[in-house]
Amino acid sequence: MNGSENTVFRRLIETRIATLDEEDRLGKDGQDVVVLDQQAVGRLSRQDALLSQSMAKATQARRDGQRRALLAALDRIERGEFGFCDDCGEEIAPKRLELDPTAMLCVSCAAAR
Repeated sequence: MNGSENTVFRRLIETRIATLDEEDRLGKDGQDVVVLDQQAVGRLSRQDALLSQSMAKATQARRDGQRRALLAALDRIERGEFGFCDDCGEEIAPKRLELDPTAMLCVSCAAAR
């Protein structure tokens, strides 16, 4: 990868991280502790609230995993290792990296797994 390609991918990754940060901000309310006040909320409403909280936490965990993978990709850019297959060392197709900048395998090596 040349310097201009790395700049493009760095911007793409940073934009995706910023999107995750915004989703985190918007999803915080759904992870709040569910108040189990039986006088104010019926049993089914409490179960629904607990399910919503569980789904919000699972979504947060997915975003955290994506963020870690994106930060690792930024680190690979800094080390000059971005865009090369971890198995065979060949260059990963730029179109593949546009779709998933966290990809660490070329299409051939990914298909072999």
